[in-house]
Amino acid sequence: MRYPSMRMSPQQKPGPQSAGTQLGVREVIAILPLRRLTIAQVVSLFGDFLAIFGVFSIVSFRMHGSPAEVSGILLAYMLPQAFVGPMAGVLVDRWNIKWTMVASDLIRGVLVLALLRADALWQIYAVMIGLSAIGAFFMPSQAIAIRSVVPTEGLVAANALMMQTFQITQIITPGIAGWLTGKLGETICFWLDSGSFVFSAAMVMSLAIARKTAQGKAMGTMLSDLRDGVRFIFTHSTLAFTIISMAAGLFAVRCYSALIAVYVRDVLHASQGLFGTLGTLVGVGMIIGTQIVTKLSKSRSKEHIMMGGLFMLAIGILFLALIGTVPTTILATVWMGVGVAMVIISAQTLMQGQTPMEMMGRVSSSSMSVMALAQAGGLMVSGSIAQMIGIRKSYLVTSALLTVIAALGWRVVNKRAADRALEA
Repeated sequence: MRYPSMRMSPQQKPGPQSAGTQLGVREVIAILPLRRLTIAQVVSLFGDFLAIFGVFSIVSFRMHGSPAEVSGILLAYMLPQAFVGPMAGVLVDRWNIKWTMVASDLIRGVLVLALLRADALWQIYAVMIGLSAIGAFFMPSQAIAIRSVVPTEGLVAANALMMQTFQITQIITPGIAGWLTGKLGETICFWLDSGSFVFSAAMVMSLAIARKTAQGKAMGTMLSDLRDGVRFIFTHSTLAFTIISMAAGLFAVRCYSALIAVYVRDVLHASQGLFGTLGTLVGVGMIIGTQIVTKLSKSRSKEHIMMGGLFMLAIGILFLALIGTVPTTILATVWMGVGVAMVIISAQTLMQGQTPMEMMGRVSSSSMSVMALAQAGGLMVSGSIAQMIGIRKSYLVTSALLTVIAALGWRVVNKRAADRALEA
């Protein structure tokens, strides 16, 4: 079944959909604009992962960077999203979505080439900060584009598709990047990433994305709009609940990822090979999770799926804390990948479905800002805590925190369901 012209009207009000009307991945991929967005994402992500691999390779092996300097690459990429994102969302709500995405791609395509001449760590950090700041305009624009071309009942499948392509690309890219850098050096990664941005821009240019925008307003009004967006999030209980849940999940994931290399070395007494395998297995778990979420969404609420994902993360990290063996670590890693997919896909779908189209940029960018801060916090806090109490106890604390958040969230979700049943 094809849906060649199915799209939401900008004035369509978000609201709960019947579980039986949910579309599957095959149905949403038949929507031509979404298919082109997906292709653009695959190519662009492939280039991004190549470039990140090249940067890590340069800093780790050519510059002999310390662990803090290597971690600084991720922080340089995350923090600008946290601080630029909210205002970027205000501007995205005023600008033409298609041309914002195209401009973001082309600017980043030029900017990444600066890495070809970067021979100092501060220069690499500066480029990563620039890429992140410009990318802060692309991400909310892409969220609006998906919302514009996909019907509400297809948002779960569309988000699952996007996550699946992300994970598949993440799994296959390291091997290709390693081969390319070994044969041709790190510079080929940056050239290919630049080309991927140009390809993505060309694909986006072929789309027709209709959306009303409010243009030409003064900075004072823009700041007022920013306050309105933040106020909307925190006075809308479902959105606030969703963002807090997703932030908790990503915080836990970053706590896990920041310490897993040391966990493999000091707790499992294993080699680098297992560390690399675990990175792949997280992606495998997330791919499995996308399939589970798509099926569960037909009979379960997105809030319940999200809380279930948080519980799965808590259980997986608890296994790492209590049982330090290779088989349980492998099982826990795949398990957590499934949990991450359940949290992120459900949360993204809830935000897209509950946010008015005219506020999508502000809400999307503000939520991404919170996500970036949560991940940066996980990276910065986990090492200090682990140094004080040990890795396994650190994982135990993370698991307990997630369990409390998930339990409170489950209670809230069930209360809302009971209230809705009484009203009906």
